[in-house]
Amino acid sequence: MDSAIIMTPPGTGVTAAYSPLYEPGTEAVEQLQYTEPDGTLVTFMGARPTERHARERGEAWDAPDTGPGRYFTFPTFYFQNRTFGLEIRDEVPAGRQKISVYLHVNDGTFRGTTFSLFRNINNPNVRDFGWSLNYGFNNPLEANQPICHAGTRDCMMSFTSNWRTSPHSPLKIGDKIELAPAPRLLSPAIDGGGERYYSFEQLYVVGKGMRPWYGIAPNLDSEPLPDETLLGGQASVSYNYSEEPHRVFQQMANNIGIKNTKSFVQGRRLFHTSFADGTHSEHPTSNPVFTEHKGQLGPRYNQARCIECHTLNGRSAAPAAGARLATLSVLTGAAGVGGSVLPDPTYGWNVQQVAGSTSAPGYGVSVASYTKTVRTLADGTQVELAKPVYSFTGPVPSLYSVRQAPQVIGMGLLEAVAEPTILALADPDDANGDGVRGVPHWVNNPETGKVHLGRFGWKATKASVRHQVGDALVKDMGVTSPVFPSVSCQKGSPDCRATTAATAVSETELQRMSDYLSLIGVPAQRSLRSGYPEGIRVSPEHDVNPTLIKRGSAVFAEARCTSCHTAQLTTGNNHPFAELRGQTIRPYTDLLLHDMGPELADTLSEGQAAPSLWRTQPLWGLGSLKFVQGSAQNVRYLHDGRARTLAEAIMWHGGEATGSRDRFAALPKADRDALFAFLESL
Repeated sequence: MDSAIIMTPPGTGVTAAYSPLYEPGTEAVEQLQYTEPDGTLVTFMGARPTERHARERGEAWDAPDTGPGRYFTFPTFYFQNRTFGLEIRDEVPAGRQKISVYLHVNDGTFRGTTFSLFRNINNPNVRDFGWSLNYGFNNPLEANQPICHAGTRDCMMSFTSNWRTSPHSPLKIGDKIELAPAPRLLSPAIDGGGERYYSFEQLYVVGKGMRPWYGIAPNLDSEPLPDETLLGGQASVSYNYSEEPHRVFQQMANNIGIKNTKSFVQGRRLFHTSFADGTHSEHPTSNPVFTEHKGQLGPRYNQARCIECHTLNGRSAAPAAGARLATLSVLTGAAGVGGSVLPDPTYGWNVQQVAGSTSAPGYGVSVASYTKTVRTLADGTQVELAKPVYSFTGPVPSLYSVRQAPQVIGMGLLEAVAEPTILALADPDDANGDGVRGVPHWVNNPETGKVHLGRFGWKATKASVRHQVGDALVKDMGVTSPVFPSVSCQKGSPDCRATTAATAVSETELQRMSDYLSLIGVPAQRSLRSGYPEGIRVSPEHDVNPTLIKRGSAVFAEARCTSCHTAQLTTGNNHPFAELRGQTIRPYTDLLLHDMGPELADTLSEGQAAPSLWRTQPLWGLGSLKFVQGSAQNVRYLHDGRARTLAEAIMWHGGEATGSRDRFAALPKADRDALFAFLESL
């Protein structure tokens, strides 16, 4: 048997010989940190352009709220010639008092890039920004001018003391150093875009490396976030103080490398590009048109851009009764021999509701009405459950399932969890007698035919981020890629891969989109109070009660929700991205299929996943949804978006989750409120 094929150990569900997604010894795309023989610690940090500072709101701290800041934004032309990074050579672990920082430019030439370090905490008037050390990067090969070229490491600066103290003190392991580079392109910019930008304000800890941070007293001073708050490990996104919680799902992993930052922004451009006219969803008249992708939508589709289904990288827009399910997916099928599922004769594998030709038939799916029931909790509180009833303008498929688009954070981290870690959580025969089983979903790689462990999709039908991207492109936009090179794949044609025609999305672009989605960070858990100065308005996302959240975490465990929503996993060491290796993450999922009972079942099976079997949905990012989606009223839960509140979502649980649902129903209001506070902190 091929050494790449591994037999599943006994007791892990459906027996299968599978191939690991990534082989042992897979080489990392780039190195993030290493220690030299003399003890010098070398760390690499990727960076992209932004528009303002990390603590800068849309108004002064003591002024009335006028809107968000512009720290989490993506300026025009962000996807080309504007990414860079820092190489930090820390000699303190080697017993010397020196840290040198080298500027690495990914493309073109920077001139006049400034570099601010050490937030000036000794000045009580420092709020939005203010630094003790303001410097630049000079190039000895350019007469010590601040001219820095791509592919070189000639531009550098160094310092030999801690500027956070007054007077300055010797550097020691554990000292905090804020880093705030501000890139500036050689004028005039080679592509006609802007020249001067800000960038992310990061925290470096001497002798350790980059760390996600939050603000403590006084004046939101930088402090490393405790490990237990890092839902995405070191790839977690730091707390945000520019009042942009609606943009938190769009940020890079905190530990992203220099080269991967370039891949991230290039992939993001594709995610925001219209395959109808090539325009970018942000600044469509200012950002260059991606002309290569004009007119590449298939004959039928649902949306023209990836971002149009994933609102700000979040979920589908809440469906209004009577309106077309424009941002949800309606999967379809027909019953085959022996319980197999065939593509629907009209729609194929999903309903593509928009036709490119006015003469093509119109196919629409909408919510016609809701069937409502009421569940009464132990203390008399009533929870209304609403199940959607759908209307089709075309033929009603014999088998179908409505799916909302999920948030796209942390996908690379889930991909990086090694198969044995997931399989160890499976309990198909309920050996421990807790009523919870959990089985893996084995799926075929559409490009190689190999059997892999499914991880993505509501029924874990996709093995990799690449597989997920290719599937969404062809089904939701009719756009071809190396995964599904013909639009006939959407119709279920068995020979749809037998084509040599060029695909709309090339291999390079498919990889960039996959890289982008793999390297999106996960917001850190907002379970800590931030150190706002007295009298300053606390941003809503940081107005939290740590005591209540801690109690809610205990209630979550006591209700045995963690039987499926596994609190902690550790990623393996074989993923191509070093950013994702060896991370302790807290996604609250086991990535397994569970029987959720008949009330959540629809009529469509996928692979080994019967209608009532669903993958445990990760809970990270749950509390940010109300900001990303625009309001709590716009957030929907469960696979088809039927649940309007967390209480409603929990009360829909059945099957293996019946015990946890009933324990929730028996809770006093104080414990329910604590549970909700915990979930809202994720």
